[in-house]
Amino acid sequence: MANKTRRITESAMLLAIAIVLELVSKMFIPEMPFGGQVTLVSMLPVVLISYRHGVKWGLFSAFVYALLEMALGAKTVSAAFLPGYFGDGAMIFNALLMCLLDYIVAFTVLGVGGIFRDRIQKPGISLMCGSLVALGLRYLTHIASGYILFASYAEWFFTQDGFPAWGARLVETLSPVALGLTYSVVYNGFYMIPEIICTAVVSVILARVPRIVKKIS
Repeated sequence: MANKTRRITESAMLLAIAIVLELVSKMFIPEMPFGGQVTLVSMLPVVLISYRHGVKWGLFSAFVYALLEMALGAKTVSAAFLPGYFGDGAMIFNALLMCLLDYIVAFTVLGVGGIFRDRIQKPGISLMCGSLVALGLRYLTHIASGYILFASYAEWFFTQDGFPAWGARLVETLSPVALGLTYSVVYNGFYMIPEIICTAVVSVILARVPRIVKKIS
């Protein structure tokens, strides 16, 4: 019972830290025009839950985190259910799909962050690899969501004023399917790639503190 209480309490504290890091990030770091933002490694506490307590508990905690993210993004979520948000698409279906992919799946996959805790003996390498996999899966989920729901913005995105010349070349050379996929990879990469790199680096630094990376059965 004591271990269970400790696990719940610790996980709640780490989720709270994750939310605080994100809220602080919003004060200083600009958000992307259509969603997404580089944060102060706000997902690392979620990955750490999985590392300390195992993937099964990590996935449950990450699911709770996903619900919290939906609450924080209530303005965007509610807007998705309004006419015109997805152009002429099926509004309700697309809105539900966005909630599923960009929130529930994208943040729940962070729970796999402890996947290497018993496979790689060095805590720094183990936590870093887990972070790369977890955030990499989140990136892939956003790519899928962006391609399915927002590929119609690809041509505008690559040809808007101020975009590098290679954007226009992509529009001229790629098929609509390839262009839509490239758009999603590039747009989501603008914030996810820096986030992945920063989280991996900080995870190695944190792992130097034995109490932080102590594995709890």
